[in-house]
Amino acid sequence: MKVLLDQLAKKISGEFYYSHLIKSLYATDASVYRELPLAVVLPKTSKDIQLLIQFCIKNNTSLIPRAAGTSLAGQCVGDGIVVDISKYFTDIIQLDKINKTVTVQPGVIRDDLNRFLEPYNLFFAPNTSTSNRCMLGGMAGNNSSGTTSIKYGVTRDKVISMKCLLADGSEVVFKALTAEEFQEKCKLSSLEGNIYRKLYELLKPKEVQEEIHKEFPQRDIHRRNTGYAIDEIINSEVFSSSTNQINICKLLSGSEGTLAFTTELTLQLDDLPPKESVLIAAHFTSIEDCLAAVAPVMKHSLYTCEMMDETILDCTKSNLKYKENRFFIEDDPEAILLLEIRDHHQKGLLSQIQTLLEEIKQNTRCYAQPILKGMQIEMAIELRKAGLGLLGNMNGDEKAVACIEDTAVSIPNLANYIGEFTAIMKAYHQRAVYYAHAGAGEIHLRPILNLKASKDVKLFKQITHDVARLVKKYNGSLSGEHGDGRVRAEFIEEMVGEKNYQLFIEVKKLFDPQQIFNPGKIVFAKPMETSLRYVADRKEPKIETFQDFSDTNGILRAIEKCNGTGDCRKSVEAGGTMCPSYRATKNEKDTTRGRANVLREFLTQSEQPNQFNHHELKEVLDLCISCKGCKSECPSNVDMASYKAEFLYQYQKENGFSLRNKMFAHNNKANKFGSVFSGITNHLFTNNVSSSFIKKLMGVAEKRSLPTVSKTSLRKLIQKKEIPLIPKKKIKSVYLFIDEFTNLLDTPIGIDAIELLVGLGYEIKTTTHAESGRSYLSKGFLEEAKVLANKNINVFKDIITEEVPLLGIEPSSILSFRDEYLRLAENREDALKLSKNAFLIEEFLSSEIKKGNITSSQFSSEFKEVKIHAHCHQKSLSNSKHTFDILNLPANFKVTIIPSGCCGMAGSFGYEKEHYEVSMQIGEQTLFPAVKRANAETIIIANGTSCRHQIKDGTQKNAYHPVSILNKYLLK
Repeated sequence: MKVLLDQLAKKISGEFYYSHLIKSLYATDASVYRELPLAVVLPKTSKDIQLLIQFCIKNNTSLIPRAAGTSLAGQCVGDGIVVDISKYFTDIIQLDKINKTVTVQPGVIRDDLNRFLEPYNLFFAPNTSTSNRCMLGGMAGNNSSGTTSIKYGVTRDKVISMKCLLADGSEVVFKALTAEEFQEKCKLSSLEGNIYRKLYELLKPKEVQEEIHKEFPQRDIHRRNTGYAIDEIINSEVFSSSTNQINICKLLSGSEGTLAFTTELTLQLDDLPPKESVLIAAHFTSIEDCLAAVAPVMKHSLYTCEMMDETILDCTKSNLKYKENRFFIEDDPEAILLLEIRDHHQKGLLSQIQTLLEEIKQNTRCYAQPILKGMQIEMAIELRKAGLGLLGNMNGDEKAVACIEDTAVSIPNLANYIGEFTAIMKAYHQRAVYYAHAGAGEIHLRPILNLKASKDVKLFKQITHDVARLVKKYNGSLSGEHGDGRVRAEFIEEMVGEKNYQLFIEVKKLFDPQQIFNPGKIVFAKPMETSLRYVADRKEPKIETFQDFSDTNGILRAIEKCNGTGDCRKSVEAGGTMCPSYRATKNEKDTTRGRANVLREFLTQSEQPNQFNHHELKEVLDLCISCKGCKSECPSNVDMASYKAEFLYQYQKENGFSLRNKMFAHNNKANKFGSVFSGITNHLFTNNVSSSFIKKLMGVAEKRSLPTVSKTSLRKLIQKKEIPLIPKKKIKSVYLFIDEFTNLLDTPIGIDAIELLVGLGYEIKTTTHAESGRSYLSKGFLEEAKVLANKNINVFKDIITEEVPLLGIEPSSILSFRDEYLRLAENREDALKLSKNAFLIEEFLSSEIKKGNITSSQFSSEFKEVKIHAHCHQKSLSNSKHTFDILNLPANFKVTIIPSGCCGMAGSFGYEKEHYEVSMQIGEQTLFPAVKRANAETIIIANGTSCRHQIKDGTQKNAYHPVSILNKYLLK
């Protein structure tokens, strides 16, 4: 097969892989399944896909279509060739503003499309929790629904036409046809013609249609994805008295890529919803009361009716990103309904609010109903959207497992259905997780199971089977929006009856006679408990780590928190930081998810004495820039920077530390030496000839400028008492952490910080302490970093208190006290206590402003426009709002935050010649354009030393630390 794959690779214009590393990346999706594919292809053209189809026909293998890979039922998992359309099939082909349609390739991200459509007052309505990374091809494949379906319908309702490749490689366009046009299609002598003819023969008999009506889910359940949508096909003028035209797209939507390969979609758009909106968060003390409230509230014109339960809400308490989104929660609800109403006018909106509140108070057992407006709505909706990923953040091997999370019943049956469901769960001694599109009758129910244990694998199947029977009792749909895939397909026959299931098989054979399109999904399914991500009752690998991962029961379980939902694949325009290198390369290898998948794969299957000793791990972690975006933005808090530091240590322990890594790790020592002869050092670093030689020797990019050292360090200036540390009128005392970057490279910023603090009334205390260890951490020199961390903990543990805090200037240095030090500390209790009183200087100033100790009257009233780029570690471990708040203090400063993600420098990463291009690509995504657009008078703020250097190299503009600007405009 290797020879055949090599021959095929030469013909493909896109990317072709079959290494174990890349196959490992694509062995899983967001489901519980794992299966190594034969190969992975990222096609560039339809011809590439046609070549793949021909290869599969000749060599008895299959194609597994894949977009963002966020499917929960295992649709993207298989042993054939995975065809990833997410990188190259991403064009918005045509917008028809008059007819309100758009034609796209299947790799277009849903939210990206809507950003494109917004200026035209249009949008694509179906809205999944993964909307910032899920793609239109995947949405059509799964017939996605989301929060908007109660108002706008599901994806199937929006697909007008599909350009597809059939199982013989022929290209066809499926669209709405009149009865006459349908009959003309039946005359074609092609596979397309055969499909139309045979469908007619299969579905025309009256008894066949009666069986479909009898056994399929109730028609008022608009979220129904169980099997193939033949009920939609017969609801047309070809088969019945309906006036609807027949459209095979109805059948293809929800078919999970098992019938044809879609290369283009034309979609119906809607006008943007009314702009005036509120969200009422109805609180309940029980699940039963919450669900009983759905029917009365759905009498109203709701745009959203979503439910979250206590388990999801509790997950948000410890999540760095989402805990702030809990602002509206009152007391301790068992469940909350989020009810959104909209109107074009305030008067109409107020009337709707009043009417809905009266309904809630009179006909439900709601105990609180806060009304959210503006950004509060987005925060609450984001909290709800994060539910899926947050469930993966449960510590230990027990997880909320997706198997019965997609059931939908008619709303009048909802409360009774949940009552019986709860009884099933109690019989299995289960506590279920409830989060729901309640207004659509769809409840995402998840048992909590340990699929590493065979007894729970059995429960996995038993519970699913029992719930399938319950769903059938209420004539509901076992698959509401997530599809059948691997997890539910074996129960389809029971859900629709034997005769209808045989129809599904005939439909599959008709479209795909050789079973080349995503086999084993919907029909001919393997048992749901096979090909699971974990081997049941395996002997758990014992992985020794230098860092302390006891908070997650070891590094492996920390990595296993990644459940594959793919938040790390969101586009630049979606905001946030995660994942900078993926945004530059668009390669799955460079996502947080991809890295976690490969780490899990090799750490659990390695036969090496040191499980980290694999070049594949080095390759997959190479472009991780340790920005820590994933630590806060990943709902599961996957902290890839910590895992990379551990890997670098373990790998280099076996294979040696390179000269360049040693030089970067020990750069503070080099800078100390260089500062003794600062004139010579800086001349060598800035002279074209000498700097080129140094860069070549060090493996630094030729285009990168080298930082210069200060003539006199900040610490020496303090020792010589050249900088006053005591104010005229003292408010309180603070200790200043003199980090290695501020001390020797950014000394003027250190002076500004001290002058600002003293000028505002704060006494500066300093003491002898070690460098932060940041450069050692970034290069995996954990033994050296641990020594420094514990030195600093011991120095500060008894002198830092709530009254006398520790302040730092460089984010990556001071925030180590809150992060890495906790994993390196010999006394974790001392480290934890210290971490609570170690602050970024902006945090401290912001808190003092709130206390009234610092006021705008202390600063100049001169007008200045200010744009902020915040350091990644600040965004992850603190908040960029602190910088925004302190710079807003001067009365006439106009301040905005650049939504820039990572700058791309990331310490030494951007200096390294092999990483330079990616580094600059990251900068060009948002940061560089924003800085370049700013006028000459605009002040650019960047509180990270790497960020300022990157901005200078990328835009030729200077960026300043916020303390320097505040000090400049402080009235003295």
